[in-house]
Amino acid sequence: METTDRATEGDPLKRGEDGVETGTTPPATELKRKTCKEVLGFSKLTHWRTAVFFLSLFICLTIVFAFSFIIPCPVRPQYMSAWNRTFSEAATYDFLAIEEASKDKVLDVLFVLKDTEGSQNNTCSDAGLPSPCVFVLAVDGTDGETLWERAFKPEFHWAQCGMDEETGRTWHCLLSHSDKLSAIDKFTGAVRWQQTQPPGLHTTLPVLSVPDLDADEIGDVALVAPDDTQTQLIFLSGQTGDQIGSTVVLDSTKTTNHLLYRTTEGSHYVLLQNDTGLYGLALWRIAAKAKAGFEVGLKKDKHWEKSASITSDLVPVYLSDSVKQVLKIGETDDHSNLLLVTGNEVALVDGKNLELLWSFNTSSVLGKPSFGHFNKDGVLDVVVEEYIGNYTKRILILDGKSGGVLWEVNLLASPNSPRPASIHTTNSFSIFMFWGMMPSETNSSVHVTGERRSYMLLPLYSKVLLESPNIMDHIVTFKATLLERGRHAAYFLLTGPPDRTEGAEGTVVLSKRKLKQDVPSSNVLRIGTSGPETNEDIKEAFNRLRFSDQ
Repeated sequence: METTDRATEGDPLKRGEDGVETGTTPPATELKRKTCKEVLGFSKLTHWRTAVFFLSLFICLTIVFAFSFIIPCPVRPQYMSAWNRTFSEAATYDFLAIEEASKDKVLDVLFVLKDTEGSQNNTCSDAGLPSPCVFVLAVDGTDGETLWERAFKPEFHWAQCGMDEETGRTWHCLLSHSDKLSAIDKFTGAVRWQQTQPPGLHTTLPVLSVPDLDADEIGDVALVAPDDTQTQLIFLSGQTGDQIGSTVVLDSTKTTNHLLYRTTEGSHYVLLQNDTGLYGLALWRIAAKAKAGFEVGLKKDKHWEKSASITSDLVPVYLSDSVKQVLKIGETDDHSNLLLVTGNEVALVDGKNLELLWSFNTSSVLGKPSFGHFNKDGVLDVVVEEYIGNYTKRILILDGKSGGVLWEVNLLASPNSPRPASIHTTNSFSIFMFWGMMPSETNSSVHVTGERRSYMLLPLYSKVLLESPNIMDHIVTFKATLLERGRHAAYFLLTGPPDRTEGAEGTVVLSKRKLKQDVPSSNVLRIGTSGPETNEDIKEAFNRLRFSDQ
């Protein structure tokens, strides 16, 4: 007989030990129990995912709500395209500083008046000063409203702002008046310190903002005082205005001008002009003579020092018996060349190795040259005004690389006309602005007493000038700039009484105009064979311009 332990054809499936036949489907209750367990675990996971989703959504909505309703969006300042401030029976001076004084990211204007009463009902007698006295004013660049004003003892000598380059400086402008030096905070007008000027020394501009010498973490000040026999330098503490160290004789001869220059190696030099040329004296040498230890931390430049004189320590930069002006030209103070104007030429000197890069023969240069980008090579070009006789001046734009003439035009020369200006655009070139009068408008043989117009040049249309319809007279000083970073191009005019003697009393007007504001009413002047563009095309090109920081 067949045993029951062996599978046969009649019983093909063998039961397992649990009583379930091998190869058969489990009962429905077993399947149901297993499926419920799996579904239960998946359900818990789904609940967690849902909770995380709604939590993330809640956080996102909270952030959106906060930025939309709780945290206010920044509001750009609303500015007027043009404004005027008029001061009757006042006097003004050749000083106009464009600084941020209201912390609204729009530049403001600082200038000086001589008057009996300020614009905010402040009088000289209220301040215990003789009348009239000197008022320093800061007005808002957006609308011309007075931000602050401060009265000082007369007479006014000079003022200089932009003194906050060093980290930690607690003031921003320096005023020389009467026998005093006053350090002024440009945001409030508060006097941070006031000192009596060193006796017997008449300091001149520019004031040199030098690195911290007395280790109080505030940059210091150097005053240069030339007289008939020698040139001296005095260091003042940026914290208190007290003299630090002793007075140093820079040169045994009188210097006509000076400038602080920083080389590519980070070393500072005081540049001195005398009747034999331009020379540099290392700041570390001057500091060591003022007080031992002051030179610690000041860098030395091996390229300049190898040319220093053994006897005088002076570094010859450019030898000429008729140096009149020296200016820094370059994108930054750390990499700038030196432009010199002499009696018969304009020359560019390499700031690193003191080599002559180029020179251009010219004579009777009027005012200071200015700079801008006429072409797109990335190198600043030079704008020079040259008097050519018969009350006429020639305006030249010299190539910054070679010194060659890129552009020129003749205008009638008015006395004391502002120097040319330029504003950079996003197209890699600049808009140039000049002052004068086209010869066709008047007889060039007649002396132009004071009338002048402004002209704008767009390098893309170099044979065309845009002439402003406004005739300006008695301009004391002028500046063109961007009031906001990358935008809001405007220019400021400070005009005074017809008597051109500085400090003469009369009507003083400070005005601001947006650069494009005069474009619709301006005249399009063809100064050569220009292209097929119509006058409307030229004006539209000016209106489409977008401005940029250099």
